[in-house]
Amino acid sequence: MLERRSDSIRSKSALEGALTRRRLLALSAALALPVPAARAASPQRIACLDYGLASTLLPLGLVPDSVTSLADWNRWVIEPAMPKEVIDLGSSWEINMEALVARKPDLILTTVYNDALLPRLEKLAPVFRATVYSDEGGDILPKAYATTRALAARVERQAEAEAFLTRADAFFDACRERLARRRAPPVAMVSFMDARHMRIYCAPGLYHNVLMRLGLENAWKATGNFWGFETLGIENLAKIRNPDTRLLIFYPPDPDIMPKLSASPLWQALPFSQPGRFAILPGALMFGLVNEALRFARIITDYLEQTA
Repeated sequence: MLERRSDSIRSKSALEGALTRRRLLALSAALALPVPAARAASPQRIACLDYGLASTLLPLGLVPDSVTSLADWNRWVIEPAMPKEVIDLGSSWEINMEALVARKPDLILTTVYNDALLPRLEKLAPVFRATVYSDEGGDILPKAYATTRALAARVERQAEAEAFLTRADAFFDACRERLARRRAPPVAMVSFMDARHMRIYCAPGLYHNVLMRLGLENAWKATGNFWGFETLGIENLAKIRNPDTRLLIFYPPDPDIMPKLSASPLWQALPFSQPGRFAILPGALMFGLVNEALRFARIITDYLEQTA
């Protein structure tokens, strides 16, 4: 029953392929930016050790020279597309330092996640270090905007950054207006780790911030870690009492989870297991920056506009 219902919702929503011409133009306006001619003062060979920073370079008119875990880009980031000439630096868990040295970067983009590598990175090239997801806390979306501006200043693309962020705001505003015409229900947002455990997304994370920006209600009120989630047993979903709440399940990387969940007595005992109470949606990178927030906003808006 779970799989049939999930397939029906995905078909009905047509979130990935059946955008109207108006939505497609709106998305293009939010994300697209012609690449200007290269400027001599800007770093020309940029190595990115983070997906969000790599995706941010593109609307600034710069293509990274190399990116970690590039082989999985189309699985986790998806859009914007990364040009084929970009070099893969190996897993983000274990960066191929030999490949990085061989690229002779002019600038390395990294995050606090890779702080253990900073002494080695700083010997190779100047380093831009982002602190969006860190134990200093704070709402992610405003920090993503600030990091976009800081990165743009470092690569001398301030005008391109402001144009991109202006379009991003216009896109968020358009999504909010579309949803205001519907009586959108509260939503709870999860990814299943296995058939008994989940990540539930909450403040101060990117997903939660986008909900607030779109005028939507997050049904899970607790605050999570600085990444913006809590890891809990699925029985905790019973704490959500509002019968109008929709459970949004972001498509799991493990294809075995949903069949196992369908057969779980624990899942069947939850109100969210009933038809119309949940949907499986395409994923958006939860640890990203502004581009990833735009993708998430589009997915949520399309779904709720068609089903609320």
